[in-house]
Amino acid sequence: EPDDGQSWMALADTYRAAEKFGEAVGAYDRAEKLIATPKKRDWLLYYGRAMAREKLHQFDESEADIEAGLKLSPDQPELLNYLGYSWVDRSRHIPEALTMLEKARTLRPYDGYIVDSVGWAYYRLGRYEEAAKALEAAVLLVPGDPTINDHLGDAFWRAGRHIEARFQWNHA
Repeated sequence: EPDDGQSWMALADTYRAAEKFGEAVGAYDRAEKLIATPKKRDWLLYYGRAMAREKLHQFDESEADIEAGLKLSPDQPELLNYLGYSWVDRSRHIPEALTMLEKARTLRPYDGYIVDSVGWAYYRLGRYEEAAKALEAAVLLVPGDPTINDHLGDAFWRAGRHIEARFQWNHA
């Protein structure tokens, strides 16, 4: 049976887990060459390579991989969240990012990291009350995550809730 890239994918994932990001990208590249026509399930290759490329500060290539993954599987919450959050974090395409993140939240409403991304997009758009509401929900879904607590503190502060903000920052 011909190799359809799965063994290279497994190797790439192992390299990525070991934080050998350059080697991971090389193995994902080999896997991609062996896949004649990418199928819906191959979004995982592009997602994995995007994460490795981001760690190598190859942001444009990382983004291109996420977009390639979304072409194969447009309703994949991980892809929508990854691209949406990276845009928000770099203050790019924030309204479009919010649309993607809201879609991801609809698909996976109990994922605290996705809910955090939605809240952070509201925050970056200056919609602080909505940000605080989403981020409060995210903290309940992922208690004790310092990034989410920090985001909630920022939103509380901008919404004029200074005592609660200090509490969240201390908690973070």
